[in-house]
Amino acid sequence: MKRKGVPDDGPKRPSPGDRVRGYGGRFAACVCCMDGRIQLPLILFLQGRYGVRYVDIITEPGPIQYLAGQKNHSVLETIRKRLHISVDVHGSEVIAVSGHHDCAGNPVSKREQLRQMDGSVSAIRAWGFATQRIVKLWVDRDWRVNVVR
Repeated sequence: MKRKGVPDDGPKRPSPGDRVRGYGGRFAACVCCMDGRIQLPLILFLQGRYGVRYVDIITEPGPIQYLAGQKNHSVLETIRKRLHISVDVHGSEVIAVSGHHDCAGNPVSKREQLRQMDGSVSAIRAWGFATQRIVKLWVDRDWRVNVVR
């Protein structure tokens, strides 16, 4: 509530212990392709499966190819920075990495994308995300989200 004579500096960033309540709900992070066909299915899946309210979408064209191959360090650094914001500021406890059917940014087979997702999980763990749950998701030709074991 704004008090008379006191400037309104906008919303305050919650302290680390108050992240969830301060932002109005739980968060997850999703490292995925920029392809707009997969965004909504991934968000709805993560909300339903993990009970989160918000999903921080971290996109690049076919990001798992960079994470798995540890190539293009500028792309890797921006993904790492955005993951830290999602985890450290928003309190995300779940990090999803995904691949999908008909990916123009990473036009390789499903088998290769599944291998890249394994490498992506290893890369994210190596960045220090040791306590977050990391899940691998595949979006199929019907835009359904499937958990990869």
